[in-house]
Amino acid sequence: MIHATLHQLAVFEATARLGSFTKAAEELYITQPTVSSQIKQLTKVVGLPLFEQIGKRLYLTEAGKELLQTCQDVFERLDNFEMKIADLKGTKQGKLRLAVITTAKYFIPRILGAFCEEYPGIDVSLDVTNHQKMQRQMLENEHDLYILSQPPEEVDLYSQPFLENPLVVVARYDHPLAKQENIPIQLLQDQPFIMREEGSGTRAAVEELFARHRIQVGVRLELGSNEAIKQAIAGGLGISVLSKHTLISQIPNPELVILDVQHFPIRRRWYVAYLSGKRLSIIAQTFLDYLILKSQQIDMSLLKSDLVRQ
Repeated sequence: MIHATLHQLAVFEATARLGSFTKAAEELYITQPTVSSQIKQLTKVVGLPLFEQIGKRLYLTEAGKELLQTCQDVFERLDNFEMKIADLKGTKQGKLRLAVITTAKYFIPRILGAFCEEYPGIDVSLDVTNHQKMQRQMLENEHDLYILSQPPEEVDLYSQPFLENPLVVVARYDHPLAKQENIPIQLLQDQPFIMREEGSGTRAAVEELFARHRIQVGVRLELGSNEAIKQAIAGGLGISVLSKHTLISQIPNPELVILDVQHFPIRRRWYVAYLSGKRLSIIAQTFLDYLILKSQQIDMSLLKSDLVRQ
């Protein structure tokens, strides 16, 4: 392997990750014949096939899988080395790979924006997804840090809570329950309901609470977007349970109210997590420390009743 070049390893890593010579060529801005040539030379160095093609699909051999893991380790260490050198020079330079669940997009961009202003040399890759997809990404070690509301038990993670995430019942301002106080949860029985999609952490928390109190609601719609749910509520299609953070807006929606229902809000917290045993880069550790600090300074008054009619 001493005769393999970093360029060959980079071409191989992109091909293995994308599962395609063509996609690797596009990502690396080289031609497909160049990709094929580099893979061929690297295969000769290794002495074993790295890929096998079955039909139109490309699969890694056992040797290919081992080499991919080695490549990822090498490139991660090189990235960390570059960041360490920048840190020694008194600057922060490098890349932060961050994944957040959809609801976190209501407050993370504010923190991220301030972070990038303070550290302009850091490039950020932000992936907004749901819990199911994020769990798959964790298993593949695709990102540095993950921000979510319920760390999965199936993945060995280090996780740290950093911010409250209350879930509340939201209805249209003219809903029959809108002006009532201390509403028994049983009155939600058979209410037309707008539910988040399967795999959503909010949905899992709501279903758990309803099951505990033997509440059945009529699910009229399943939507994968908090904004779509708010529009559906405003359109009179039903009520829903949303994170209170989704009600943060520069333009408050006077059509939405929070219902005062017993056993609500569901008390949850936001967590920042990364794989146990993972050595965080200087950049990732810098953002982690920054996130914890700034989350303590978030003005929760933005969530008060001047943003929603109650």
